[in-house]
Amino acid sequence: MRGSLLSWQAWALASAAFAALTAIFAKVGGDGVGADFATFVRTLVIVVVLGALLTAGGRWQAPGTVPGRSWLFLVLSGLATGGSWLCYARALTLGEAARVAPLDKLSVVLVAVFGVLFLGERLSGLNWLGIGLIALGAVLVAVKG
Repeated sequence: MRGSLLSWQAWALASAAFAALTAIFAKVGGDGVGADFATFVRTLVIVVVLGALLTAGGRWQAPGTVPGRSWLFLVLSGLATGGSWLCYARALTLGEAARVAPLDKLSVVLVAVFGVLFLGERLSGLNWLGIGLIALGAVLVAVKG
């Protein structure tokens, strides 16, 4: 049991479950609230929860111990995250959660492509088939039929 709780697969599935709840809660909570303000509130909650987790676990790290390259890419990641959240919140105000979320998950396809192009990762033919099916599935769910 303990081994399964530490596997990347278990954490990835938990992430997917939380992402699904995020879409539903954001869609319901976003009614009558501007998309940017809703994202701001959600971000504040994240900052408070992460601060509490860092404090409880004694895992705060002195900023000077973080390498410059790490700072650069963490800041870029934060900017990308913010952009993603703002676009996602706006999409949810304009569209149905069941159609917005699958298109958002095209990020899976882009991560695979970027991982190969920029990180030198290798995917098998079977992996690429799965990526293609994810792309096709996302598009088919997003199409209003």
